[in-house]
Amino acid sequence: MFIPGLQGRWEYARGTVDALSSRFRTLTFSLGDEPSAKFPFQPERGFDSYADQVAAVLDRTGTDRAIVCGLSFGGLVALKFAARRPERVEALVLASVPGPGWRLRRRHEIYARFPWVFGPLFLLEAPLRARSELKAAFPDSAARRAFVWKLVRTLATAPVSMTRMARRARLIGTYDSASDCARILAPTLVVTGEANLDHVVPVDGSSRYVELIAGARRSVLHNSGHQGTLTRPDAFAATVGEFTGETTQGRVA
Repeated sequence: MFIPGLQGRWEYARGTVDALSSRFRTLTFSLGDEPSAKFPFQPERGFDSYADQVAAVLDRTGTDRAIVCGLSFGGLVALKFAARRPERVEALVLASVPGPGWRLRRRHEIYARFPWVFGPLFLLEAPLRARSELKAAFPDSAARRAFVWKLVRTLATAPVSMTRMARRARLIGTYDSASDCARILAPTLVVTGEANLDHVVPVDGSSRYVELIAGARRSVLHNSGHQGTLTRPDAFAATVGEFTGETTQGRVA
């Protein structure tokens, strides 16, 4: 079960889902407050409502237990689900997840309050934030351009809502993830990029989950930062496969 990040649309993780599908039967979805999800999302319940969506997808597909993996914001959804429904989680994978106590930078707080004004500026800043990471992941400029062009095409076919993204970003600060860590029973893998390449979520914050979740392990995707699951999907899938010992079989549902 792969849960997408802050942008909310699963389409942005298509390469990651494809890589995981070569090893596992893989389920994914757009977050519940996305209109395309067609899920009765309850904003006032926040992460609990997102966790309800995970359970609903498992129920709909006849899946009792799953390896639950979340990217960034989606990792907090995965964490909430694993804390609430431990009997349904075979293993937990947290990829580049905001650490306990994570807060928006002051500039981004302002963006989140007025997303209809500052949203375009946030999108324009994205290439600058990711520049060093993309150079590390794709030393060849042609491969780098191809990756960026693929994202542009996805943006055209699966547009994001800056308002919904801003609401999710503000929600992160309300979640006491440290308390839920004590309730995690599943084997847990914390995946990060390199500290000098993640300019979105501090790696030292993400790494705290290794200390807070009993028995958790950490793996670093080299030559990547926050977007390692997207820029190095095959390496990510191999890391998950090694950790879980290939506990599931089959391909994408």
